[in-house]
Amino acid sequence: MAVGSCNDATVSRRFRGLGAVLGVNLVAWPPLAVAETVPGVEAEAIARVIVALLVILALIVALAWLLRRFGGGRIAGGGEMRVLASLPVGQRERIVLVQVGETQLLLGVAPGRVQTLHVLEAPVTATGDAAGGVQGGPFAARLRRMMQQSDQQ
Repeated sequence: MAVGSCNDATVSRRFRGLGAVLGVNLVAWPPLAVAETVPGVEAEAIARVIVALLVILALIVALAWLLRRFGGGRIAGGGEMRVLASLPVGQRERIVLVQVGETQLLLGVAPGRVQTLHVLEAPVTATGDAAGGVQGGPFAARLRRMMQQSDQQ
């Protein structure tokens, strides 16, 4: 027997142990069974590569989960732009109130299109004037008033 070669019993025993750890029957797995007969390639080396790849894939999944969980993918812009409120007006259309710096914009958002509806001169605040008890809050009340004004014109 050459140095570094394994007999069938040794390979079978190693793969049974590795398979028990991974929960897979590696002895019956066809690529590993074929690898035993290929000269210059040891089944143990293939098993190490497979385990290393599984560990790397597990690390990638774990890092992606951590980034998503803790918001690592957000752009650090200092909070210059934020969505203050959103109101659906159709199945796929909505009106969105966005604050950019000190300016507030009322945007119409539809599939494939975003349009500026109004640039607010006085910013909408959470402590709105007559909208405290109205459903939807101050944004909905202000939007209703603006829509009524545009209907009267």
